[in-house]
Amino acid sequence: MAGDSVIQMIKMDMHIHSCYSKDGLLTPEEIVVRCREKGLGALAITDHNTIAGALAVRDVAPFPVIVGQEVSTPHGEVMGLFLEEEVPRDLSPSEAVSCIKGQGGLAGVPHPFDRLRRETLGERLLKEIAAELDFIECFNSRVTLSGDNRRAREFAVSRGLPCTAGSDAHSGYELGRAYVEMSTFNDRGEFLDGLVHGRTVGNSSPFWVHFFSVYARMRRSLVRG
Repeated sequence: MAGDSVIQMIKMDMHIHSCYSKDGLLTPEEIVVRCREKGLGALAITDHNTIAGALAVRDVAPFPVIVGQEVSTPHGEVMGLFLEEEVPRDLSPSEAVSCIKGQGGLAGVPHPFDRLRRETLGERLLKEIAAELDFIECFNSRVTLSGDNRRAREFAVSRGLPCTAGSDAHSGYELGRAYVEMSTFNDRGEFLDGLVHGRTVGNSSPFWVHFFSVYARMRRSLVRG
């Protein structure tokens, strides 16, 4: 009908690492090129313990880039989106979530049940902070055991939390292997609404993609040496 607005849908990878992560390979410019090649319309850069990479990608990208961070705590990782400031590492999970939300960000937990990753928060601590969370990462392409992603989705649904999906890319090959198909957004509120009504799509990466991270760390060490 005339006058009806058409909702534009985009694919958004919500967990990407740049070379600002010690185990990441992609420069901001390479991320933009790869995103265009793979048909992504938006992304979140979630480097380990820094937002510098996200800011750098946002400066060169012609599409929306959410400034995020994967925050290391003594008990596992939490994730912040829509950040204005870097979240200090080594806070407790609850303190990290408070720091994220205190600056108007959205707080969630990546790969919460991955049995092969030491950075996993785990069920007990996840339950303790669940009431303060805005999302759960329900599909992570680097999660090797499919049941761990399935368990994350079940937990999110049981708590009424929106699901995100991300490739957890540290290399160009991985980027875009998981994403949320959702409506375009202009702000945090529209993003959350689009996430609630979005559709997660995910393809698991082969286990050998972890060697990209090993290579990135080795290359960084050689450059410093």
